[in-house]
Amino acid sequence: MDAAPKPVASVEVRGVNSHYGSRQILKNVSLTVEPGEIFVIMGGSGSGKTTLLNHLLGLLTPSSGTVRILGKDINTIDRMEKQQLRTRMGVAFQSGALFSSMSVGDNIALPLREHTGLDETTIGIVTRLKLEVVSLAGFEDLMPAELSGGMIKRAAFARAIVMDPKLLFCDEPSAGLDPVVAASIDDLILRLRDAMGMSVVVVTHDLDSAFKIADRICVLDKGEVLALDTVEGIRASTSERIQNLLNRRTEEAEIDPDAYLRRLLGEKAKDGDDEPPMRERL
Repeated sequence: MDAAPKPVASVEVRGVNSHYGSRQILKNVSLTVEPGEIFVIMGGSGSGKTTLLNHLLGLLTPSSGTVRILGKDINTIDRMEKQQLRTRMGVAFQSGALFSSMSVGDNIALPLREHTGLDETTIGIVTRLKLEVVSLAGFEDLMPAELSGGMIKRAAFARAIVMDPKLLFCDEPSAGLDPVVAASIDDLILRLRDAMGMSVVVVTHDLDSAFKIADRICVLDKGEVLALDTVEGIRASTSERIQNLLNRRTEEAEIDPDAYLRRLLGEKAKDGDDEPPMRERL
């Protein structure tokens, strides 16, 4: 009897390199997100998290390498295929990104109005259903300015899942929230994954959140994959740089006096001049 075919990976990144001008941001990044997995991307400021997320969303094209989303190479498919693919993806932005001139209900209903032929009665039912899912039942007539920070995050999740996506991206979902509200957002992510069977990719710097929700964690450092493991594997890592990140310890950077002087004088950097002149924080 033939074995069942392996499910298509939700995200498959292979050998991605990325540049802003002459500056390389991502260096040979490879990773895979399996169906139904919560995959956390973390790292310090400037590590390449946001750039990687933009590649996963198809907003940036890598200098080399491939990015496959739900089995499709997001950088080679045509515009129509990319649009169809994005209807199977949800994005919960860090700031919520709700339209301030629209009510909460209209914000959530917008993807349905733009990408489906559903009638208004059905759209209203689906909108209220998604608000129920994120514990915002009865808030559809309020404006975004009338919501708290945590409520804005929940409304953003409702809009992100209104099309029942197979893949959900979350950018810093607990940023700017107090610990209790942040914990409730973590619980919401877990509940959505379990209820909807979706894969979730979370970009965060919040260690408590990452350890609570992640099936696996990818740690980026200076554009490279420093570690890719389970929560237990990351905690037990013997890498000094990983432990510095987990224990909030700074690293002393090596200073090249000649390179430092060239930077102060505004001269063009030479190869190897990418070390920072001051203490570097993870």
